[in-house]
Amino acid sequence: MSALAVARLDLRRLAVRPFAWTLGGIALAMMAWQFLLGVSAFMHAQPTLPGAASGAGFTAAVVAPYFLNYIQLCLVIAPLVTMQALAGERGAQRLALLRAAGVSGRAIVCGKFIARLAFLWLLLIIVATLPLVLAHATHPDWGQFGAALIATALCVAALTAIGIACSAFAAQPALAATAALLIGEGLSLIDAGVRMTGGDTGWLGYLALHTHLAPALRGLVRSEDLVYFLLIIALALVLAVRRIAGERGRG
Repeated sequence: MSALAVARLDLRRLAVRPFAWTLGGIALAMMAWQFLLGVSAFMHAQPTLPGAASGAGFTAAVVAPYFLNYIQLCLVIAPLVTMQALAGERGAQRLALLRAAGVSGRAIVCGKFIARLAFLWLLLIIVATLPLVLAHATHPDWGQFGAALIATALCVAALTAIGIACSAFAAQPALAATAALLIGEGLSLIDAGVRMTGGDTGWLGYLALHTHLAPALRGLVRSEDLVYFLLIIALALVLAVRRIAGERGRG
C-alpha cells in the first residue's frame, strides 16, 4: 500500500467523522466573521485613507491580515486534526494492521500527512475565495495575494507536519495535540519577542514565524523563507518516520 492509498483511506475516515465537519464549519464561520470585520474596518477607514477603496490597499489592509488570522487559527486546528493520525491509530491497533499488511513507516507517515494537509488546504481554498468574491470591486494586488497564499499554505503544511510528528511520539492523542499546540505557540512567542526587540536577533529570529511570514504577506517571496518551511516539514516527517520504523523494529 502506497502513501496515496493511506491518504485516501484517511480522507474517507475524515469525511465520515462529525468532528472534522464540525471543526471545519467552526473554522470557516470564524474566518468569514474575521473577513467581514476586516472589510468593515477598511471601508470605515476610507475617508482617512488616500485613494479609493481599491488597488493594493485592500490587499494589504484586509487580505494579508485575513490570511494571518487563518494561520493563527491553524495553530489550534492543526493539532486537533493531527492528534489522532498516529497516536489514535496506535491505540486502536490499526498501526499494527498497517504494518502487518506490509505498509512501510514512510508510507504511513506521508499518507497521514497528505490526508490531514488536504483537509486544511481545502479549508484554505474556501477561505481564499472570500476575497475573490470582491475582486471585481476591489481590484486586489494579485502578486501580494499570491505570495500571501503561498506562505499561508506552506505554514499550514509545517504546522501539520509538526502535529504528525507529535502524534508519532505521543502515547495518547491528547498529549499529541498538547505538544503540537505548545510548539506552535512557542514559535508564536518567539515571533512576539522578535517584534518587541524590533528586528532580527540571530538564530532566534530565524526560528520565528513572523520573520518568514511578514515578507510574503507584503508580497515578497524569499527563497530563505521557502527553505525555512520546507526544513520544518522535512525534519518533522523524518522524525515521525524514524519513530514509526523504530516501533516496527521493536514490535
